[in-house]
Amino acid sequence: MYFEGKRILVIGGTGTIGTSIIQQLLKENPELIRIFSRDEYKQHKVKERFHNNPKLQLMIGDVRDYDRVLQAMESIDYVFHVAAMKRVEMCEGNPVEAVKTNILGTHHVMKAATNQHVKKVVFTSTDKAISPNNAYGATKLIAERMIATNDPEQRTVIASVRFGNVMGSRGSVIPIFKEQIETKQEITVTNLHMTRFMMTLQQATNLTIHALKEAKGGEVFVLKMPVVKLGDLANLLINEVCQKQEIDSSTIQMKVTGLRPGEKMYEELMTLDESQFAWELPDMYIIPSDKSSVYPDAVRAEQTSYSSSKQKAVSYSELREILVQSHLI
Repeated sequence: MYFEGKRILVIGGTGTIGTSIIQQLLKENPELIRIFSRDEYKQHKVKERFHNNPKLQLMIGDVRDYDRVLQAMESIDYVFHVAAMKRVEMCEGNPVEAVKTNILGTHHVMKAATNQHVKKVVFTSTDKAISPNNAYGATKLIAERMIATNDPEQRTVIASVRFGNVMGSRGSVIPIFKEQIETKQEITVTNLHMTRFMMTLQQATNLTIHALKEAKGGEVFVLKMPVVKLGDLANLLINEVCQKQEIDSSTIQMKVTGLRPGEKMYEELMTLDESQFAWELPDMYIIPSDKSSVYPDAVRAEQTSYSSSKQKAVSYSELREILVQSHLI
């Protein structure tokens, strides 16, 4: 097993993806998993969730504080960097704070990992980093570029994973819709025809871990994931939540609010330019920083952008099956 006997740091390890990664890593019998985050209450809840597992070490800190990040990296083999400011509207209203966390914080992680001779680091990015029109996407794009241009002579391998929306994660659309239906008898939808790449929490976890194992340095790993139409998701959740809570679905109002600042009708996970030198596996694309890189099990990707506007959205029944299997309805 890849992580057996290893020492691992999960930055942002108290979030939805972080705790899922920890749960998966524990199956491979690591020596230590150090959980780094700035929220002491969530640290306490993670400790309870994993029944005070002695392999887990809790550490309060912030990626903005280089000295603390350097301390967290001590004697660590592998790092998962999943901490971020990621709510679009909060980053729009507080762009300097987004820069401090998403750009400077990532720089601190890279620098500390190199100085502490960490073997590998994987950084989680977003589809909003492609042709960004909001502060969140712009900060993640800069972080990706820093990783892609990291000195190849360094012993520490650093790579990125580009996500779509993780279904059911804290602050994401599914729990928000469910709460609105249950408490307000209404649901607010940006645009019924808006499409989004969506992945399950397990897919996000598996991709991140797989990317760390396969990384050579500077790449961006992109999972192939289903496209969901927002109107279908809203209607499905209204039907399912109302049935479960015994609410008359005809009383639920759907309010279409229109695009907010920084939002797009469609999302993109790989640009046309990136596809020119990308590699393709059955379940993901690999965009190398070094165009001469070769991945033996992969084939050259088709030269086209990977956009939610070009991919066929899953059907209503397929969407329901995904949510059932993910225990989201």
